[in-house]
Amino acid sequence: MIRRPALLTAAALTAALTLSACGGGEDDSGDNDKIAGADTGKSSAPASPSAEGSAGRPKIELPTDLTYTFDWPESGDKDEKAVLGDSQQFIKAVDMAIADQDPLSKAYRFYSEGEAAAESHKFIQEFVDYKDRITGVKRYFNANVKINGDGTAALIYCEDQNKAFNKSLKTGKTDVTPESKDNYVLYSSRLRANKQGVWVTETLTSQRGSAACQS
Repeated sequence: MIRRPALLTAAALTAALTLSACGGGEDDSGDNDKIAGADTGKSSAPASPSAEGSAGRPKIELPTDLTYTFDWPESGDKDEKAVLGDSQQFIKAVDMAIADQDPLSKAYRFYSEGEAAAESHKFIQEFVDYKDRITGVKRYFNANVKINGDGTAALIYCEDQNKAFNKSLKTGKTDVTPESKDNYVLYSSRLRANKQGVWVTETLTSQRGSAACQS
């Protein structure tokens, strides 16, 4: 399981459940356990609509044994589409930093600023300290985007970590854990379009074991 230190506050959770199509939620402050794992072989991640090749976006290369499913809605709105695309790249950029054992990776900092960048640095550093990486399949779903008039966007989405596991770089062993409700995580993020037109994540909070992501 992936550890995210910040849990959703009651107010943030209420807003998340209002925006999200997931359904009802619960304020579960259970343990936020860390996922890690991956082998050394790498392949380029599939490009999202707003991925590599424009605005100086960094190339995202991930281990071949780490894959993603983004069951996110197709949107005809260009801003909503860009928010989803840049959020996908941010997620992958953080995982690339973990795979590279590089807490100062330029890629995730390209897609994040402020609090989100600082928390991502701490998150990545934990994997470096444990000498772990991520292996398996990560599934993201039930994404909802709201574009605000002040140039920001709110994004709510769920993650299923049941098929993602810790893998030790020291031993090469994968820590396969049983399926659990704690492997479902509800995320709430705020993004802002920068001068290059990139939707940068400014804040990111999470709630592990969310019933909103299990309905």
